[in-house]
Amino acid sequence: MNSCVFIGKFQPFHIGHFLVIKGMTRVCEKIVIAIGSSKEEWTKENPFSIGERREMIQRALQSEDIIPTFDITFLDVPDTKQDADWVKSITDVTGDTCVVWTGNLDVEDCCKSAGIEVKQIKEVPGISATDIRQKIKAGDSAWKDKVPKDVAKYIEEIGGIDRIKEI
Repeated sequence: MNSCVFIGKFQPFHIGHFLVIKGMTRVCEKIVIAIGSSKEEWTKENPFSIGERREMIQRALQSEDIIPTFDITFLDVPDTKQDADWVKSITDVTGDTCVVWTGNLDVEDCCKSAGIEVKQIKEVPGISATDIRQKIKAGDSAWKDKVPKDVAKYIEEIGGIDRIKEI
């Protein structure tokens, strides 16, 4: 495999995402982390900016020495009206020899219809970004157990808890 592309919104980056990337390091030569809905921020489903999401991921990967020892590239992927344009924004960077890793059926369909190989990943039971945001909004500190420690610390540093509660 040349490039493995992990597509997600990472709102926020959680342990399930981290486990996927850790697994990718065992089988991929190069990893591209494609951050979807890159222009969406400060909304209920997308409370974090593209820069904040990239920082979450970098902090989590650096804490495990994954970034300095592995070829990882970040790609900002905005939403588009046409699926073909969305897929092209990814293949323009990765080339046609990429394998997309996703747990999202819409992403899988878009990529497969463009002839891109897809490796389907499964959600880690009990861990989802939606659930994490709901726990933060409800004041349930159990959300911290579902994200890497450096991500929890960063969310607190940037006022992410108050932001999610306000949105």
